[in-house]
Amino acid sequence: MSTSAASHLSPAFPERAAWGTADKLRAWQAEAVAQYLDTLPRDFLAVATPGAGKTTYALRLATELLGRGIVRRVTIVAPTDHLKTQWADAAARVGIRIDPRFTNAQGRHNAEFDGVAVTYAGVASKPLLHRARTEAAPTLVILDEVHHGGDNLSWGDAIREAFEPATRRLALTGTPFRSDTSPIPFVRYEEDGDGIRRSASDYAYGYAEALRDGVVRPVLFLAYGGAMRWRTRAGDEIAARLGEPLTKDATAHAWRTALDPSGEWIPSVLRAADKRLTEVRRGVPDAGGLVIASDQTNARAYARVLESVTGQKPTVVLSDDSGSSRRIEEFAEGEQRWMVAVRMVSEGVDVPRLCVGVYATSTSTPLFFAQAVGRFVRARRRGETASVFLPSVATLLEHAAHLEDERDHALDRPKKPGEESMWAPEEGLVADANATKTEADADQLSFEALESDAEFDHVLFDAQQFGLNADVGSPDEQEYLGLPGLLEPDQVATVLRQRQARQKPSRRAKEASAPVSAHRALAAQRKELNKLVSAYARKSGAPHAVVHSDLRRHCGGPALDQATSEQVGARIEAIRRWFVGRR
Repeated sequence: MSTSAASHLSPAFPERAAWGTADKLRAWQAEAVAQYLDTLPRDFLAVATPGAGKTTYALRLATELLGRGIVRRVTIVAPTDHLKTQWADAAARVGIRIDPRFTNAQGRHNAEFDGVAVTYAGVASKPLLHRARTEAAPTLVILDEVHHGGDNLSWGDAIREAFEPATRRLALTGTPFRSDTSPIPFVRYEEDGDGIRRSASDYAYGYAEALRDGVVRPVLFLAYGGAMRWRTRAGDEIAARLGEPLTKDATAHAWRTALDPSGEWIPSVLRAADKRLTEVRRGVPDAGGLVIASDQTNARAYARVLESVTGQKPTVVLSDDSGSSRRIEEFAEGEQRWMVAVRMVSEGVDVPRLCVGVYATSTSTPLFFAQAVGRFVRARRRGETASVFLPSVATLLEHAAHLEDERDHALDRPKKPGEESMWAPEEGLVADANATKTEADADQLSFEALESDAEFDHVLFDAQQFGLNADVGSPDEQEYLGLPGLLEPDQVATVLRQRQARQKPSRRAKEASAPVSAHRALAAQRKELNKLVSAYARKSGAPHAVVHSDLRRHCGGPALDQATSEQVGARIEAIRRWFVGRR
């Protein structure tokens, strides 16, 4: 094996080096390698944002430990079968021979290999076998996306049993946070000031740092709402607007109605996403798009919609089998426009040319959301941007606004009502997603989507909103879809502000040309203000009432229900200034 080759290994596979990293380790990788080699700890947790190059870092350490004779074997534990193959291919580039086809039935690996790649599920099914393998020779265990070790108590116990004898353990994750309180094996927890134990990383490299260094792309989130109508189990027909304040149940039903392929929301959003992909391809000719679906039935339906929109059949990935791995690899190496997948492309899979995404799933956990967005952020050259289309759901917009936040896994934290079901283990979610839904499904009997349409709500970038109130299909929306695909982060912000400024007078001119009764005009103003307050509350973390109170104190005047049109207008202008930091 070769440490030189490991230094030259690109974290972007296949055959596409990320910008500025083809001939040496990235600065964070070099720093993390040096930190590890200074002390050679038995356990080490490296937290690095998706797309930063954790694979390159881990393989460089593996070559060092093998070269120094500290270990003689390497065991790589990954979440999926596809990732086992991906790790083996990456290791081969630095002279480490990893067998990704090893099975528990074999018992021991072929002597031609330096180690094996296995899944967490495989280890959990026979932990004593893997313990015996680990004891047989000094072993480095690389735990990729180690948070999966906490998916349930039995898995955590099995991982500890299997790899407690390891000479060295290197844990990697891009998303260490979980909402449950199942401890993650071989992760150190430290008490904070509130007496809550939180995971402590040995080295951390977050999205904000990676964005500053040009390692990842800036992300534009394009949020779409719209009118939804559905029928409840009791036979009642309900209508509501996605993107406006609703009860938890109403939000869930409106969201599911939007994702129903028989409505108009999905076709409208897929057409908009394909227009965005066409624009991005002007600067990035091989740029690809990915639709993340909730289940197989919807994935197939979305694929048919995309084929009608583009005239090309998209690549469809429905389950984690060898055929799916091959289709992902072919898509990664090709130039097809779209891939539709059910969950399995949400974590760890490297397709660096993915630039446009559609989040067409009802999964709302921050863990899954961060993993999904991580598929689009890997930068290959300066100026590439990522665009992710979202349903206008407060939970998702909050995740998007806090993309740069660093989170740790917290133990001892009291559970909130209903949280357990919301944070079901990922393995269970994958199994559910890959099961084809039937009309007999009990959940389907309690809900029936009737109709939907899509409205462009806004662009969210750097926790700021742009393009509020632009109509779907309008010139305003087309301006945002037509943003250049190659822009530096500061250029993205500048262009968005310019287009926002152009949008305001054109909208006002349109409103002025058509007389509207005073009460309707005032109602529209109040609606616009409430929408801005809601967005600012998500950004700042302050309750809506506090934001309204701050605006009233800043601008003067009575409560909103008694404020004049001029007073409401002043508050709208004030909160727009607050979004860009001018108070």
